[in-house]
Amino acid sequence: MKNQLLLSAVWILLCFINPAEAQWQPAFSPIQSQWAAEVSPDNVWQEYPRPQLVREKWLNLNGLWDYAIRPKDEDIPTQYDGQILVPFAVESALSGVGKTVGELNRLWYRKTFEVPTDWNEPRIALRFEAVDWETKVWVNGKFAGSHLGGYDRNAIEISPFLNPGGIQEIIVSVWDPIDKGNQPRGKQVENPGGIWYTSVTGIWQTVWLEPLPKQNIELFRVNPILDEDSISIKVTCVGENRKLRFEAKVFDGEKLISQGGESTRKTLKLNIPNAKKWSPDSPFLYDLAMVLYDENNLAVDSLTSYFGMRKISLGRDAEGITRIMLNNEFVFQLGLLDQGWWPDGLYTAPSDLALRYDIEMTKKMGFNMARKHVKVEPDRWYYWCDKLGLLVWQDMPSGDQYIGPNDPDTERTLPSSMQFTAELDEMIREKFNHPSIIAWVPFNEGWGQFATSKVASYIKINDPDRLVNAASGWTDRLVGDINDIHAYPGPAMPVLEPNRAAVLGEFGGLGLPFENHTWQSKNNWGYRNITSQDELVKSYSELIAELMKLKKLGLSAAVYTQTTDVEGEVNGLMTYDRKISKIEPEILSRINSGYVPPVILAD
Repeated sequence: MKNQLLLSAVWILLCFINPAEAQWQPAFSPIQSQWAAEVSPDNVWQEYPRPQLVREKWLNLNGLWDYAIRPKDEDIPTQYDGQILVPFAVESALSGVGKTVGELNRLWYRKTFEVPTDWNEPRIALRFEAVDWETKVWVNGKFAGSHLGGYDRNAIEISPFLNPGGIQEIIVSVWDPIDKGNQPRGKQVENPGGIWYTSVTGIWQTVWLEPLPKQNIELFRVNPILDEDSISIKVTCVGENRKLRFEAKVFDGEKLISQGGESTRKTLKLNIPNAKKWSPDSPFLYDLAMVLYDENNLAVDSLTSYFGMRKISLGRDAEGITRIMLNNEFVFQLGLLDQGWWPDGLYTAPSDLALRYDIEMTKKMGFNMARKHVKVEPDRWYYWCDKLGLLVWQDMPSGDQYIGPNDPDTERTLPSSMQFTAELDEMIREKFNHPSIIAWVPFNEGWGQFATSKVASYIKINDPDRLVNAASGWTDRLVGDINDIHAYPGPAMPVLEPNRAAVLGEFGGLGLPFENHTWQSKNNWGYRNITSQDELVKSYSELIAELMKLKKLGLSAAVYTQTTDVEGEVNGLMTYDRKISKIEPEILSRINSGYVPPVILAD
């Protein structure tokens, strides 16, 4: 009887367990964040991936895919090695694979799906938010498209390749030269150590399907014009013709405050009466709704979005010093170097809650800015920065050759420079509407730095309303809006100039490992090794006290290294697993406000 009851209980339990969940398990990771245990094939990254251009219909393809690793020149596999949890890179624990691919091999994916029965639109787009690096796609056995780039979106119209009904098949191949190529890649390498981290290959952001009409708004730009209490909107359409027009409505909550229409070939300007300013202290966002009309005045597309009214500029303070101005006022920017790495997901946070957590903690610690370091995040990271109020300096991912502080700009090959420019273009295009982003940083510490003056001018032409920090660290070429130096531990500041703001792009790097919360048991390092929390509080307080003196002398901003530990680098204010804040956030916030504790406050 007991055995019969036990068997019945097991049978009931199995009935309620998804077979995919029963089979999938994370690969080994030395440590993991608190959110990793909540990840499953059924709940992985279910949030709408594009919060600044929202349509009602979409199909999330995140979850279990078949995968195979094969020599680079082999054809589509006939058999697969197992299953991988998308959108986690194959090297990560949360992928369920945890294997290195390398530049001699190719990673293959396979997924089947059915088109929802209520999709009557004539076009269906297959959207990859980010895949690293060379992507090729087949749909139902037919080649559908390809893409080069590890950080930008790739959209393929797959309607011509779909079967009339039933099961559809997607096959994706990915090849990544990692650090053997000259592409923008950030800090991922095949043999990690020090400031270099585990390689990231394949799909690492959401994959999804979107049904689309014959004509649709594919992209748009919202420019806030704070001094005039107005915005301008320019749309880019698929199926463009001279008779298309669009209408836009702006809402403050439920209240309609402005509306208007214009030809899609022109720019629409709308008044925003008594505009509420967006800032870290008051991150107010207006809602935006747009409708596209065809030549017969029929609504063919609609979407919702949001924007913030903020202005970033250079200006003179009362002493005549050139400062970075937010909404025409000097606001000292104290930020964190934010690498955006996770012990369980590598480039991909375990969940949207985890992604939000870093931003919430950054603010709780008393910082008002993050420098997103040589990585471009999913749109939802910037959405949370917009919504919670965190200024962002956005780096372009680095790649290619290095130059020293006294070296001339490197000479990139034509393919290398074209790829850099293409990915730079996409970064600016895709992230343009986020009010949190206030500065673009094309080059970091000479890595891949070429044609600096031309690149800085190119960015400014593409986005005249944000600042350009042309060369963070060294190899300054006297161009752009910012003169940026690095000093470890620092602090320090560059010589003041009349036409550029002085900033400290990196400083600090106080390294303190916590037992059972490190990626590796030994060889952990910091720019300056610290042995206790008491010493960390004291050393950090001394840095900030000196920094406040530099602020009075003309420093506009400073970036402390860094938000979290990353693999063997223990410079973070939080451990890599985010389970420990090395200094209590309340204490950090008091110190960052200019208060230096007279006694050691750590427990």
